[in-house]
Amino acid sequence: MSQHRSLRSSGTIAAKRNVLKRFERVDLLKKRGQFKEGRSVLNLPKTRPPE
Repeated sequence: MSQHRSLRSSGTIAAKRNVLKRFERVDLLKKRGQFKEGRSVLNLPKTRPPE
């Protein structure tokens, strides 16, 4: 029995994510100089993913 084509894994999931995980946001803010050590990682400003 064959698998329906919509259920197959294409293996090329290269969609651009528009939401960053918290550690990715902290790293990005550190690179931009907008995050100081000792600051809480909660309530971070919104950031756009690097292009």
